[in-house]
Amino acid sequence: MRVETITTDIDKFIFKLDTQTQARVLRYIELLEKYGYKLEMPYSKSLRGNLFELRIMGNKQVRIIYCFHKDTIYLLNIFIKKANKIPKKEINLSVRRFKILA
Repeated sequence: MRVETITTDIDKFIFKLDTQTQARVLRYIELLEKYGYKLEMPYSKSLRGNLFELRIMGNKQVRIIYCFHKDTIYLLNIFIKKANKIPKKEINLSVRRFKILA
């Protein structure tokens, strides 16, 4: 499946990360592109509805919220996870971006 970012802010965020974290994020995105719906824990987790979480582990816990739409995977949001739960503002932003696609 093809992977697209819904905003250039995601690309900018990735390329501002340190080299090691950036490489890990890009590797996980490649896994997502290759396996799509079949990518499971510990790499991917369903959040709710059509939203999924790409879980990049390492020194920094990076999370990418994504969705599937018309044979394309859209990266909706990316952030550094600092708490056990995903902040509501990150989920809400992802939902707003998802609605753009619908």
